[in-house]
Amino acid sequence: MALEAKIARLRELLGTFDSALVAFSGGVDSSFLLHEAAAVLGPRCVALTTASPTTPAADLEDAVALARTLGVLHVVRETDELAIPGYAENPVNRCYFCKDNLFVICAAEASARGLHVVLDGANVDDLGDHRPGLAAAAEQGVRHPLVEAGFTKDEIRTASRRAGLATWDRPASPCLSSRFP
Repeated sequence: MALEAKIARLRELLGTFDSALVAFSGGVDSSFLLHEAAAVLGPRCVALTTASPTTPAADLEDAVALARTLGVLHVVRETDELAIPGYAENPVNRCYFCKDNLFVICAAEASARGLHVVLDGANVDDLGDHRPGLAAAAEQGVRHPLVEAGFTKDEIRTASRRAGLATWDRPASPCLSSRFP
């Protein structure tokens, strides 16, 4: 499917939601998703970013600036992954605990604001990796519109560049905690 057709499909999917909360890290994928969700849903789109000791300050600043540029209400919630039972023990599924915590926070915020759905920026390339956080997303009912529309990482970068998003060529930035064996 051509990129233009995937963008049209993404917008069609987003248009089926009355409103949405985007789990927004400020990375390539969530930035493109937020851009598209804001274009389709306008003020019915809210971004949520969690900030913790493992969040680089520059990443948070970039996320805040992009949400402001897009005109999206941006909620920042403090969290601490190291306090999550199971996470600090560093099991192979550590990502599950972190993402579950994120999506619980997102679901609570969405519910409090009367938002219809929580969206995440996973793409089809993520489906082939070891991603325990996808199980947490499934348990919380989180939707992945970029997957549903068939976007690869390269296509997200191309579409982001065309849309003028500064994040289009941002390097991958896995969680800092993943750096510890």
